[in-house]
Amino acid sequence: MTPPSSTRPGGAAAPDTSPLAPATPPPAKGLWLEDWLTVLIMALLALITFANVIVRYFTDGSFAWTEEISVFLMILLAMVAGSAAVARDLHIRIEYFADRGNARRRKAFARFGALMVALLFALICVLSIRVVYDDYRFEETSPGIGVPQWWYSVWLPIFSALITIRALGLFARQGKASFEAPADDTGDGTVTTKELA
Repeated sequence: MTPPSSTRPGGAAAPDTSPLAPATPPPAKGLWLEDWLTVLIMALLALITFANVIVRYFTDGSFAWTEEISVFLMILLAMVAGSAAVARDLHIRIEYFADRGNARRRKAFARFGALMVALLFALICVLSIRVVYDDYRFEETSPGIGVPQWWYSVWLPIFSALITIRALGLFARQGKASFEAPADDTGDGTVTTKELA
């Protein structure tokens, strides 16, 4: 039995969602953390780069030591953005396979992807703890400024753990979603939804 068709003004599809099972996973909570960290890191990068340009322009010197901090901040930004992407279900996937088939198949693919992301970053978290410990134990220093290397490396297990938590949260939220099939345009101005398998 096919559900009744539904249209919006302009021929766009109105989502046919059940109050008990939304079609897509609900948004993650607490995303303000990643959003504010992104803003702060971008602001610091812009400030450091601007200060370096000004110093180079008006003097013969430069803030060469800022390159190390900039590289660290860019790596940190990638980790924060990765956490936000996983929490918002925007991580990389092959949509040709992920978005095809019936609702059950798409849900299985989505949950498998979230679980693999969680497994990968849990592994990175565990292995990077050893890296931090070695940096601390052998008193490694950074090549540019000479500060303890573990000041930089300690953030890798922390943000890997955050991404792992975000991926597990996405996995749990995907279990509550129906993943109903996308709407099909019949070509006559009406849009019908596929029957759930």
